[in-house]
Amino acid sequence: MKAVWKGISLAAFAVALAMPASAQVKVGVTLSTTGPAAALGVPIANVIELLPREINGVKLDVIVLDDGGDAGRATTNARRLITDDKVDVIIGSSTTPPASAVGNVAFETQTLHLSTAPTAIPEERMKYTFVLPQDVAIMADVIFKHMVKNNVKTLGMIGFSDSWGDLWVAQYKKIGEPLGIKLVAEERYGRADTSVTGQTLKIAAAKPDVVLVAASGTAAALPNIALRERGYNGAIYQTHGAVSNVLMKIGGKSIEGTILSSGPAAVADLLPAGAATKAEGEAYIKMYEAKHGPDSRTQFGGHGYDAFAVLKRIIPAALKTGAKPGTPEFKAALLKAITSEKDIVATQGVYNFTEKDHYGLDERGRVLLVVKDGKFALLP
Repeated sequence: MKAVWKGISLAAFAVALAMPASAQVKVGVTLSTTGPAAALGVPIANVIELLPREINGVKLDVIVLDDGGDAGRATTNARRLITDDKVDVIIGSSTTPPASAVGNVAFETQTLHLSTAPTAIPEERMKYTFVLPQDVAIMADVIFKHMVKNNVKTLGMIGFSDSWGDLWVAQYKKIGEPLGIKLVAEERYGRADTSVTGQTLKIAAAKPDVVLVAASGTAAALPNIALRERGYNGAIYQTHGAVSNVLMKIGGKSIEGTILSSGPAAVADLLPAGAATKAEGEAYIKMYEAKHGPDSRTQFGGHGYDAFAVLKRIIPAALKTGAKPGTPEFKAALLKAITSEKDIVATQGVYNFTEKDHYGLDERGRVLLVVKDGKFALLP
């Protein structure tokens, strides 16, 4: 008998005894796996496909839907997953507008929502939404402070004409402007646009010291290309929404020297020994690239990995209450667990969610990168 139970923790054994033999947790996922935001959604879907369908002996039934980056479709998907499929928790979406739409449905249905994109949900409707990517505020902070250290006085901004662009303009006003950085040009473009010629002509004419691009996915490369074609030689900054090797493939030499704020997931192998996220990040990279090839990792895939890292902690905690999956009581137990479980180590940082902080990350969840010889390098 001793040999049979060797290596099984008492905590895991207690959970196993407490739960019914047929216990199954349903996880609903909606991602942008087609459309202009597919470069963000596909890596997350790829990771979720690779992850185990069991946590501490509890089976996971994972249902994945595509929302095409459209907030309306994301809303429909969320309602179907929660109302028809009766999921216990919902993950997604992979860009801000559809993720915010999912969050609103989660609030209405009292369902825990792990967002794989920053959201633009009013604070009073954030009760059930917890965001896995870094808060724009901590990523903007490191960018604007880097500008100040490099004597930047004037800034041009070009970003998406949606809530992602809005978030970055808001952070400029909150952080960049008080630091003495003057915004001399602000332009917007759509996620599906194929040209930003007019916008970059206006920015280049304003002659800012640097330009900040608030975009994501493949479309993030457009401003770099257009600005360099028009002879702009100042530094260009990008946000964590652009951290993907796709950026270099599309932008080529125009991306060289670009500075980006980033989560640590995509560069875990470059982190110093002892970094809090290094082990989880390297495990993610090894798993992903074994399936999809060298240099295929993205920081977006890290969000999918981290969603399950959170579930690994909160599902056992919720089951210990005696609540059964598929019930309102279990949903409530999951909500309580996510704010009580501490130091959830993942690829993008160490999560400590609270009732007031639904991002849960600190400075361990950010790094500065520079594109050097067509690859990301850590910026000291």
